[in-house]
Amino acid sequence: MRFAEITGWGKCLPPAVLTNADLSQLVDTSDDWITTRTGIKERRISHVPTSELAAVASWQALAAAGRSPAEVDFILLATCTPDTLLPSAASNLQAQLGASRAGVLDVNAACSGFVYALVVGTQLVRAGAYSRVLVVGAERLTYWIDYTDRATCVLFGDGAGAVLLEPSDQPAGVIASELGSDGTAAGILEVPASGSNFSHLKSREDPAAFGIRMDGPEVFRRAVAAMADSAMRALAQAGLRLEDVDLLIPHQANARIMDATARRLGLEPAKVMVNIESYGNTSAATVPIALTEALENQRVTPGANLVMVAFGGGLSWAAAVVRWGQRTLPLQTSDATLPPFGGSALDLIQPNLEFFSGASSAPFRR
Repeated sequence: MRFAEITGWGKCLPPAVLTNADLSQLVDTSDDWITTRTGIKERRISHVPTSELAAVASWQALAAAGRSPAEVDFILLATCTPDTLLPSAASNLQAQLGASRAGVLDVNAACSGFVYALVVGTQLVRAGAYSRVLVVGAERLTYWIDYTDRATCVLFGDGAGAVLLEPSDQPAGVIASELGSDGTAAGILEVPASGSNFSHLKSREDPAAFGIRMDGPEVFRRAVAAMADSAMRALAQAGLRLEDVDLLIPHQANARIMDATARRLGLEPAKVMVNIESYGNTSAATVPIALTEALENQRVTPGANLVMVAFGGGLSWAAAVVRWGQRTLPLQTSDATLPPFGGSALDLIQPNLEFFSGASSAPFRR
């Protein structure tokens, strides 16, 4: 049987850091308020487009696998913040990498996007259609953030993570998965003015429609149930029990959501990968960034059973049981970095503050 093993991994975090203290200058909040409710201490603000974040993470993943862009057959880029709607961010990524023989596709399942793309990429390899598939999660969510809205501006950050999938005759990679969505509740997490369904005239009248709108309590309730239940179904499909799980890598949406999900699954904190305090919610990038850091911190061992779970706009959810291979160290490293930036995170979000200054700060109601 042909499997799709993860042979390379990498991440990219932009250098500009927006702290809780910085946010307290903009809205009625504090480090204690944010930390208690979200677990977040700081987040990164990107000075480059999404595809450039994706490129650095991809170079890292390719180096870890000992591969070059010329060897990549297909690129799946999970993002809900592409550089442009046309062309796709994956097309821009292909050009930056010089992966001229690779097919490309953007995947938009919001925060669930990377796990969705990982499952799709796995099937492409297992079916024999392609041999080397680059799967990337990259976001520049801060472009859509209204920094006058305390409910959302404290949550999100920018970043990217990537993995390379290659065929293996050993049972490695995704061995079971579940992908799902409930479109009837999509309105509780949305950016209304992000597509062709929103008139130009209306957008001028309502700047707030360009920001992320979220019904926090309802997202929390649905996220915990969806991530825990889909993880259980994927484990059953793999023929595994909860005690067989070596590490849970959940979408880093909110520390409370992750804690509640782990409790619902009966997993102790030592079996849960959490790095939200440093980066906030980077949507489709959270899982591959967390996976890369778990490997860097030696929390992934040869043959380990990993469970990746996510929940996001759509409302989408995804779970994947991943059997790790034998190698946990990169074969090579890459010196790829983002272009330097001499300003601050507050400088980068200034255009948002100016744009949304006339927007309503009233709580979102559908």
